[in-house]
Amino acid sequence: MSSILQAIREKQPALHRKEQELAQYLLDHAHEAVHLSITELSEKSGTSTATVSRFCRSFLFKGYADFRMKLGAELVQTPGQNSYQDIVAGNSLASIVQAIESNHLRSISDTTRQLDLSELRRAVDALRSARRIDLYGMATSGIVALDFQQKLVRIGKMAQHWSDSHMQITAASSLSKEDVAVAISYSGETHETIDALQCAKERGALTISLTKFGMNRLSQTSDIRLFASSLEEGMRRGDMASRIALLHVIDILFTALVSEQFDEYVPLLEHSYQQVKKYHKESRK
Repeated sequence: MSSILQAIREKQPALHRKEQELAQYLLDHAHEAVHLSITELSEKSGTSTATVSRFCRSFLFKGYADFRMKLGAELVQTPGQNSYQDIVAGNSLASIVQAIESNHLRSISDTTRQLDLSELRRAVDALRSARRIDLYGMATSGIVALDFQQKLVRIGKMAQHWSDSHMQITAASSLSKEDVAVAISYSGETHETIDALQCAKERGALTISLTKFGMNRLSQTSDIRLFASSLEEGMRRGDMASRIALLHVIDILFTALVSEQFDEYVPLLEHSYQQVKKYHKESRK
């Protein structure tokens, strides 16, 4: 199932009755739906064009055309890539290697297809001009936030990762309109991370969220919304594909920052590398 359809299935019970009917039609007839006009879809699903438009906007699409294009792109799958492979008992080492490779490649591919370049553009511009960058994330999302902090510090950005819930609020309470707060939560429903981002927003900071695709409280709280693949399900996967998807977005943001200010940031990257190399060698003498 595509990332978009997975998001629809997850949120279907919380939708209004007519939107639930539309959701069910899309889940049952996705490949047909991407070839329908908004009028045709409303007629076949027993809804209205207004319901279709409202449904698309509630899932953070610009409109029906945007929804249909992105769903169509997700449905074009190559053979053998139709689902993530879970951890099962007794798999051979060779099959495990193949499964993890397939999961990670699919996660990156799904994430790339649903990236909104206009939101990425806004995020890069905000990070470039920020006086200070706070990064919030718990557990696995905290590891992703820490990775981003290490990257940003290497190019001279004042960036700090906070994983303790009290320190997240403490840090957020000292932000200003010159600052940026980045909140990472795969589910988008981590209470501590939501609270920290809300506090940062109240202080006037520009807020960026990175979550799995679909409606969630964290993305609805933020000014700029970035999404990763939402296809990883089940308890046994250990946040593997989701971590790769989140890191994929972080790597894109960082690479865009460095590429656009190459002459400024590349010397800083080289300097930090040489300093670590120098002092690491000296400490071992």
